[in-house]
Amino acid sequence: MATTTVRLDPADERQLDELALIFGGRSNTIRQALRRLAAEVEQQQQLAAFLDEWAAEAGPVDPQAVEAMRQRFGL
Repeated sequence: MATTTVRLDPADERQLDELALIFGGRSNTIRQALRRLAAEVEQQQQLAAFLDEWAAEAGPVDPQAVEAMRQRFGL
C-alpha cells in the first residue's frame, strides 16, 4: 500500500480530525473522500456523455432545462 504526504492548513487539519472520528481515522476519511470525489467525477462525465448523445439525436439542449434537471436530481 502506498503512502502519500498531504500538507493541510490548520482549518483543513481540524476538519480532517473531526471527520476522522466519524470515519474511523484519518486514512479512512481520506480514502472515503477520494472515493466520493471519484464517484462525483464519474457522474459528471456520464451526464456530459448523455447530453452529447441527446444533442446529437434531438438537437441542442436548453441550458436552463439542464440546470433545472441537475438540481432536481442532485447531479
